[in-house]
Amino acid sequence: MHAPIGLRISTRRKALSKSQAGLARAVGVSPSYLNLIEANKRQVGGALLQRIAAELDMDIAELTGEAEHRLIHELVEAFADPALAGSGMGAEQARLLVATSPQMAQVVARLHRAYAAAMNNAESYADRLRADPLLSQLLHQVLSGITVIRSGAEILESEPDLSAQESQRFLSSITRETRSLSAVARNLIGQFDQASSAESFASARREVDDMIFAAQNYFPALEAEGAQLRARVDAHGAFGEHAMAEALRRDHGVAVRRSAASGTGRAFGYDAADRQLWFRNTVAQATRQFQMARLLAELDAGDALAAAVDTPTLSSPAARRGAYRYLAAYIAGAVLFPYDAFLADARALRYDIDALAERYNASFEQVAHRLVTLRQPGAAGVPFGFLRADPAGRLSKHFPLPGLLLPNSGHACPLWAIYAAFRAPGQIVRQVARFLDGSRFLFVAKATSRRSAGFADLALPLSVLLVTDILHADETVYADGLNLHDQHADVPVGPSCRLCTRTDCSNRQEEAWSPGGETAPPPLVGI
Repeated sequence: MHAPIGLRISTRRKALSKSQAGLARAVGVSPSYLNLIEANKRQVGGALLQRIAAELDMDIAELTGEAEHRLIHELVEAFADPALAGSGMGAEQARLLVATSPQMAQVVARLHRAYAAAMNNAESYADRLRADPLLSQLLHQVLSGITVIRSGAEILESEPDLSAQESQRFLSSITRETRSLSAVARNLIGQFDQASSAESFASARREVDDMIFAAQNYFPALEAEGAQLRARVDAHGAFGEHAMAEALRRDHGVAVRRSAASGTGRAFGYDAADRQLWFRNTVAQATRQFQMARLLAELDAGDALAAAVDTPTLSSPAARRGAYRYLAAYIAGAVLFPYDAFLADARALRYDIDALAERYNASFEQVAHRLVTLRQPGAAGVPFGFLRADPAGRLSKHFPLPGLLLPNSGHACPLWAIYAAFRAPGQIVRQVARFLDGSRFLFVAKATSRRSAGFADLALPLSVLLVTDILHADETVYADGLNLHDQHADVPVGPSCRLCTRTDCSNRQEEAWSPGGETAPPPLVGI
C-alpha cells in the first residue's frame, strides 16, 4: 500500500519554488516520469528517492512518511471493521485523510483502538459467561452457599424453641458457609480479572509497538550501551559464551548452570534470589549466548533501560515492563552483533541470513531480528519488515515495513511464505508477493524448531519472515535467479483475509471486505 509520497514531493517542490522540469533534470529523470511519481502512479525508492530527498533538502524518513504508513494501515483496519460496513471508506480515503488531515486521522485511529479494546473486553466476558466450565462451577457454588445460609437463617428465625447447642450448630454452619462463599467470590472476581488482564496486555503490546515504530527500531543510546558492554565482556577473553559467563560471575556474582533440571517446563530462567542463570541441556548455544547478553544488559544498563521506557507513549506498568524486556533484548543484539561490523558483513554477504548466523554463531531469528534494527541515519541497511508465526498461524513478534500492511495480531494471508515455510522446515522459502495496489515485496521465510528434550517433549516449530520492498530485493542474495521485472510469476496476496479485497481468491478463509460494505461468502476451501 502506497503512502502519498508523490504528494509530499509535489508540495515540497512547490514550497521551494522549483519547477517540475527543473527537479526532474536535477535528479536525472524525465519530467513526465516525475509527473507520474508526484501523481502516486509510480513507485520511487533507492538511489532515486535519495536524490529527490537531497534536492528537496528533506530527510528520507520525512519524505517517505513512515509514520504515515502506519497510520494509513490503522485506518484501513478501522474501515474494515464490521461496525463501519457500508461506510464507503477504504484505502484511498485513508491515504487522503492522512495527507490532508493527519490530526483527524490520528483521532479516528485512537477511537478505533478504544472501540476494539472495549469490544474485545466484552467478548472475553461473554465467552466466560457462555462457555467457561470453571465459571459455571463457581456460580453453582455461590448459589449453593446462599441456599445453605438462607436455610439456616430461616430455621433460626422460625424455630424459637431450639436449644442453645442446636442454635450454635446452625450459627457455625452459617459462618462456615459464609467463609466458603467469600473464597468462591474472590475466585469469581479473579476469573473476570484474568480477562481484563489479557485485554490490558493486548493494549500494552500496541503501546510497545508504537514506541518501537516511533524510533524506527533504532535506539542510539542503547547501541552505545551495547558497545560498552561488549568491550567489558571482551576484557574477560575472546568473545563468546565463556567470556559472558565470566562477566556475569566476576561483575555481578551470577553463576551460569548448564544441564539444569526444570520443574516449570521452561528451557531456561534466572533465579534472582540464588543469582543463578540456568539452562536445560537442550538449549542451543546461540540461545544461551543471547540470554546471557540480555541478563548482562539488565544488570549493567538498568539506568539506560529505565530512561528509555520513561515516555508518555507507554501509559501503563504492563507496557513499560514489555518495553523494558524488548529493549534489554535490543541491547543483547547490539552486544552479539556490533552495528558497524555486522552491517559490513551483511552487505558483503548480501544479507544471507544463514551465512551471517554461521559467522556469528547465532540463530536465524536472532540475525533476522538484528537486520531489522539496522536503521542508523546515514548508515542504514536494507529496510526489512519482520514477522513470526506459530504452527497455528498466529502472529507473535512483528515489525512493520513502510508500505506493507502487517497485521498486528491474528493471522496473515495464508498464501504468504511464512506459512509455506512450515511445509519445508529448515529450508529457506522465498516469494515475490504482489498486492492489489500493485506494490511488490520479496518475502523470505524459514521454519525452525528448538531441540527436543525427549520423546514426550514437543518441540513446536516457529516460522520467521523477513520482507523488503522489491526495489531493494537485488541487494540481497535471495533475488538471485529471480526475474524481478516479470510480474507473471508474482504471487497475488493480501494482508489478511479480513483486510483483503480480492474477491476471486480461492484460498479465502473469511468474507471479503470492500469499502462499500459489499461482501461475498468465502469459498468452500478443500471441498
